[in-house]
Amino acid sequence: MKSNRWDTSYEWKAVTLLALGFGLVGLDRWLIAPLFPSIMKDLHLTAQDVGNCIGILGLSWGVFAALMGGISDKIGRRKVLIPAIIGFSLLSGFSGVAGGLASLLAVRALMGVAEGSFCPTSFAATADASHPKRRGFNLGLQQSGFALFGLALAPIIATQLLGVMSWRWVFALVSIPGLIIGLAMYFVIREPRSMSEPAAQPVERGNWRDVLKSRNIPVAMIALFCAMTGVFVLGAMLPLYLTDYLSLDTQRMGIVVSAIGFGGFVGQFGLPGLSDFVGRRIASIAGFAGTAVMLYVFRGVGAQPLLLFIVLFAASFFTLGLVALLSGPVATEAAPAGMVSTAIGIVVGAGEIFGGGIAPALAGFVATKFGIQNIMWLPIFAVLLGVGVSLLLEETAPAKVRRKAQAPALSGNAQPE
Repeated sequence: MKSNRWDTSYEWKAVTLLALGFGLVGLDRWLIAPLFPSIMKDLHLTAQDVGNCIGILGLSWGVFAALMGGISDKIGRRKVLIPAIIGFSLLSGFSGVAGGLASLLAVRALMGVAEGSFCPTSFAATADASHPKRRGFNLGLQQSGFALFGLALAPIIATQLLGVMSWRWVFALVSIPGLIIGLAMYFVIREPRSMSEPAAQPVERGNWRDVLKSRNIPVAMIALFCAMTGVFVLGAMLPLYLTDYLSLDTQRMGIVVSAIGFGGFVGQFGLPGLSDFVGRRIASIAGFAGTAVMLYVFRGVGAQPLLLFIVLFAASFFTLGLVALLSGPVATEAAPAGMVSTAIGIVVGAGEIFGGGIAPALAGFVATKFGIQNIMWLPIFAVLLGVGVSLLLEETAPAKVRRKAQAPALSGNAQPE
């Protein structure tokens, strides 16, 4: 007789490993941003080239997130997760051997293939391992590794290591941890029970068109594009904004930029965790509104590192919290049965292609044609659009839906007969 007890031990081991893995995705992806001032000098790049290097990874990430999400629903999580983490770790190291713009673009595009494959599959694996009442928190916790490693620690690691080695060796050094985590995943991560056990009756699996029939999926796609525009424009262009416009030195720039990661780290489990209680829709609206206010304040702050850090921390809490909320619990709860990874892949893919791919390239154009000081307007307008889009979300948080369903019954019981 099979036990119905939840395997909490596996839940926490899996979520921890997947959070570390996604943290390394963030580290390998964003390590290049604070290194760009040095890379630009060696490879003779422009601000437009910087935006293109960030954008091409986002484009390939988006395409393969949508593609591999559906494939992992069919062939299993492990067959995608483990090759993907090994692949992007090795490719990150290869970034250090780029001899010019073309080779750097090629390596970053291939990194997007591996990281895009890892992303929705890892989210689905976290959802598989999580108890429903902890789903929002766990998905946010797993995604918070991206902000902590990629946007908080990467600027500090990169700028400090530049003092003792070249940017090429920095890439080689940080590729090692991913190989270790990939080996640990091989021994720990399981396939979901629905894949490892034959069903009593065959379940007919739908296709991506069925996913798009769920109202929250297209809404989440547009909303995530708005949120990712905020994240990726800041991540790509802020180092240049701080050094070229506000004239901060490299070390102080690294500390200020790390606020994106520290604020995002708290926000990526804080906002989805809060949404478990107040609802996905309210949390999304509040997140976009909070981001807009903080970014507007940020553009008025001068060369004051402490104040810049504080305001950027708050902005990142909201905007990266939104990324975790929309690509995690919102996409998961809107997915048809057996198509969680497909739904996440479609949502993340759309957000990445437009917010992570096109927006940084557009920001590079704005910086080149109108000045680096004007890049803040692009994310501000994007998150204001996100406020309106969030109003279209249907509420799916289990606790909120349950309370809403119970309300008529309680009201009916309270009426005199």
